[in-house]
Amino acid sequence: MNSVMAVRSALIVAALLATQNLFAQAVLPVTDSTAAKSTVRAFHEALARGNSTAALRLLASDAVILENGDQETREEYGSHHLTADIEFAQAVPARLRGMQVTVNGDVAWVSSTTVTQGTYRGQAIDSTGAELMVLSRTATGWEIRSIHWSSRTLRSGR
Repeated sequence: MNSVMAVRSALIVAALLATQNLFAQAVLPVTDSTAAKSTVRAFHEALARGNSTAALRLLASDAVILENGDQETREEYGSHHLTADIEFAQAVPARLRGMQVTVNGDVAWVSSTTVTQGTYRGQAIDSTGAELMVLSRTATGWEIRSIHWSSRTLRSGR
């Protein structure tokens, strides 16, 4: 009788461990996806709050920013374009139309589109934009390795 109970106990423990492992694998991508999305949102929130230090902290030291047909390093972005991005984000709110996240190991890419309407420096803004951020997992969480922004002016009826 003892050996039957021992085998039963071993099978129960094995089943529990297998279930726990399957559960962990099923939950992990959702958690990673949510964390990557939170990093992108934190970057945009830092811009909207005017917090350049927080925005730069989310960028990897070798990050590349692509916009308007140009390429900037993290340092170039921090000393040139970041101030204008903060000013624009504070003046003209963007409405997020969708955010899609793909995680593959320690790399994630987050794409989204926005509609931006308002006034900036006395000029009416009515545009749609697309954003792609590539992130990598580090010991402290996700960091942004690359940003690619593009936008176009909306036309009536489109």
